[in-house]
Amino acid sequence: DMAVSAKWFTLGKKHLAWGDVVWKAAGGSDIRVALMKTTFSWNQDTMESWADVSAQEIAAGSGYTANGAPMTLIDAAYSSSKVVILDANDVTWTSSTITAYYAVVLKYNATAAQAYLLGYVDFGGAVSSTNGDFKITWPADGVLKDTVS
Repeated sequence: DMAVSAKWFTLGKKHLAWGDVVWKAAGGSDIRVALMKTTFSWNQDTMESWADVSAQEIAAGSGYTANGAPMTLIDAAYSSSKVVILDANDVTWTSSTITAYYAVVLKYNATAAQAYLLGYVDFGGAVSSTNGDFKITWPADGVLKDTVS
C-alpha cells in the first residue's frame, strides 16, 4: 500500500473544461492510472496526451497491462473551502511483479493523441511488488483537486 498525491497536468484541466473528460461514477470517461519507469520525465505545462509519455510506461507482463489499469470513479464532489474533489477507488495490480517510479492518471483513448493526461504522481523512488499486490491508495481528499480562488 502506498498513499500518494497527484498533481495536475495543466492541459488536463483544459480538457476537463472542454468536456473531453467526464469524471462521474456512472457513464464517466475511461480514466486509468499507468505506471512509469525511472526515466519518466514530464513537463506539467506542455504535455497533453498519452502520445507524449507512453514510451516511458513500464513494460507489460507479470501482472501489469499496457495503457494502465481502469479506475473506478466516484462522482466529482464539493468538499469545503472552495475545493472540488475528483476521487476514485484505490487501484491494485494483484499477483504482480512490478517496479515503478511514477504514475500517470489519464483519460484513455485507443488513439494516444486523444488520451488526455490529467495528473501525475512521483513515488519518490522505486516502489516494487514481487508476486504480490502493487496498490495505489488515493488520499481521503481525492485523486485530483481543484481549488477555486
